[in-house]
Amino acid sequence: MSDSAWVSISMPYLTPREKGQPDAWGAEAASRGGKGSQRIAFAGEVPAPDEVAALLGLHTGEPVVVRRRIIQLDGKPCELTDTYYPPSIARGTRLAEKGKIPGGAVTFLAELGHVGARVREDVTARMPGKDEREALQLGADEPVLRLSRVTLDGDDKPIQADLMVMPAHRQRLRYEIKIG
Repeated sequence: MSDSAWVSISMPYLTPREKGQPDAWGAEAASRGGKGSQRIAFAGEVPAPDEVAALLGLHTGEPVVVRRRIIQLDGKPCELTDTYYPPSIARGTRLAEKGKIPGGAVTFLAELGHVGARVREDVTARMPGKDEREALQLGADEPVLRLSRVTLDGDDKPIQADLMVMPAHRQRLRYEIKIG
């Protein structure tokens, strides 16, 4: 795979996979001739930071389940993703464990009866913090894109919040919007 900008589309990451299908990232990377993988750095309960609490409709400091992952393309880090879940959904499940989830977390959520119906994403650009720069192997002058996403079910109840950081020079985000 070249180091040119990766065009990222959100929809495959929001749709449950069919039984036996690989997770969305692995499938997308393979379709472009690469190997997509992820390393789960942490999984478990933490106090909800301000932004996460707001996204999930909780109070700051309330417990949430988080999965902190380093997303890799051909063995190189390309994204840092922290995915948060309300404890009422994730406590005591695979989402709170470091193991890989066959088909991905969105598929597992659907198996639990939690299917996303609406998503809100916000994208900003900024300079990375020291830990982000080291984890993504960036130079001191290389900015990152930060994507914040909340997934809501059919009753507009938040079921998942994602905070993602990716090298700006290696990413292009694409949104396709159907009107009417």
